[in-house]
Amino acid sequence: MNQTFRVLVAAGHHIGYAHIICEEMAASAKARGTGIAKRTPEYIEQKMLEGKAVIALTESGDWVGFCYIESWSHGEYVANSGLIVAPQYRKSGLAKQIKQQIFDLSRKLYPDAKIFGLTTGLAVMKINSDLGYEPVTYSELTQDDAFWAGCKSCVNYDILTSKDRKNCLCTAMLYDPADHYEPQETAQQFKKKVKIYERLLRIKKLLVKKSKVLVSLT
Repeated sequence: MNQTFRVLVAAGHHIGYAHIICEEMAASAKARGTGIAKRTPEYIEQKMLEGKAVIALTESGDWVGFCYIESWSHGEYVANSGLIVAPQYRKSGLAKQIKQQIFDLSRKLYPDAKIFGLTTGLAVMKINSDLGYEPVTYSELTQDDAFWAGCKSCVNYDILTSKDRKNCLCTAMLYDPADHYEPQETAQQFKKKVKIYERLLRIKKLLVKKSKVLVSLT
């Protein structure tokens, strides 16, 4: 798809897109069979007003993508949350553009914060690796209860709690500004280990499926 997008920091005049963004987030999570921290249009609007979100538009002004920033543990940690791309524009490279923009914005607003994310997708893992993120254990993420409460809407939340928030279907990734490899190094490491990551994700999914079957039988 040969399409030019405008990827920019969202502002007050973009709040009219909040409803469609929330609807697409919910539809995407349902299609993947996972969950996300449910956000209201008002919450998305507030992120836009605060200058803590990135929006992607076509040249004609149609919404096509979005992502926002959340801070945890008094600004020690930052999450780039709610990454969403309109279905017809997926696999166009737009997600990578949005992630780069929101990463740069996070570094500008929170230069000393550790930037982290949880994902079930190899595509997002690759994008994160290209930015300098590394896979980490859950213990290296924020332990702020408010962050983990956002996982309650995920269909796998019972697995997370049964593991004492130490493991789940998602892979944790982290960028530490004080101690990190260069993006080309993390990208190369991902390329070397991608088959291992694929296998681990398959195993995790099988374990999740088995655990749900056992629960349904009890």
